[in-house]
Amino acid sequence: MKKICLLALFSVFVGFSGLAFGFQTPEEMLNAVVKIRSIIPKEAHTATSLGTEREGNGVVIDTKGHILTAGYLIAEAEIIEVIGPEGKTISAAFVGYDHNTGFGLLRANQPLGVEPLKLGQSSKVKAGDPVLVAGYGGADSIMVARVVSRKEFTGYWEYILEDAIYTSPPYADFGGTALIGRDGRLLGIGSLFTQLVIPEFGLIPCNIFIPIDLLNPILHDLITNGRSSKAPRPWLGMNSEESHGRVFVTRVTAGGPAEKAGLQPGDLILTVKGMAVNGLADFYRKVWALGNAGVDVPLSILRETRIRELTVRSADRYQFLMLKPKKMI
Repeated sequence: MKKICLLALFSVFVGFSGLAFGFQTPEEMLNAVVKIRSIIPKEAHTATSLGTEREGNGVVIDTKGHILTAGYLIAEAEIIEVIGPEGKTISAAFVGYDHNTGFGLLRANQPLGVEPLKLGQSSKVKAGDPVLVAGYGGADSIMVARVVSRKEFTGYWEYILEDAIYTSPPYADFGGTALIGRDGRLLGIGSLFTQLVIPEFGLIPCNIFIPIDLLNPILHDLITNGRSSKAPRPWLGMNSEESHGRVFVTRVTAGGPAEKAGLQPGDLILTVKGMAVNGLADFYRKVWALGNAGVDVPLSILRETRIRELTVRSADRYQFLMLKPKKMI
């Protein structure tokens, strides 16, 4: 009965009666979505903000056992477990993390016995398109959704995701979920829950997916070196919020560049090297435009009623995190 319902759902989704997407059946596609559990040391830098026990989803993307997921699920993990379609738990190794995109990559230490999910083209996805959101659990863990927007997302943790994929209704267990198109190919990886203002509809809840097109340029680097080969952006080690175009510091990372420079929660960022700041994305881009990680970042801030000048010696975020990539050719 479950198989019949699954086939019916997929047939309605693609708009025709068929049993397969290309060379994969619906069951094979869903088997490629696995559960991920990770344990992070208490002393890890992300333990306070993200916790020491994390759980989400991942997608098998090749025959070598590489699994793509949201990077925050496995960043600084010392133990990673993967649960496949038959419920068997196997160990996995951290392979790589890319902060610019938000992708994380791991590798199962034993064969999972599943067909990898083929990669699609997220550049072709547009607002209004129907999609499938799939988490671990087979037919009981899929949902038909719709793309409601393609637009930039700016995160408070020094992060910009250009041309992010926004979908609704939201999927509860969104971390690492698979976004699947009509052709049965992977279009994105679930990252966040947020709310978005849609004209004529108002504020709606939705998920943000990392577009799969961002993977190919960095995949080889992640597998071989654990990170992108591009020069790292300057990292300040601070969380910020935007209000009416103004940027406020909400948190500084203990031992990070911002804390060492004297920045404090509540500080209002006025300028970067004399250039006025207009919003969070503008702030990040002005910092990144100064050079690579290690560059000095002159800031003008307002603290209470006084304007202060501070210089933050930026750092490489990856050297701050406790990442232990397993290099594989």
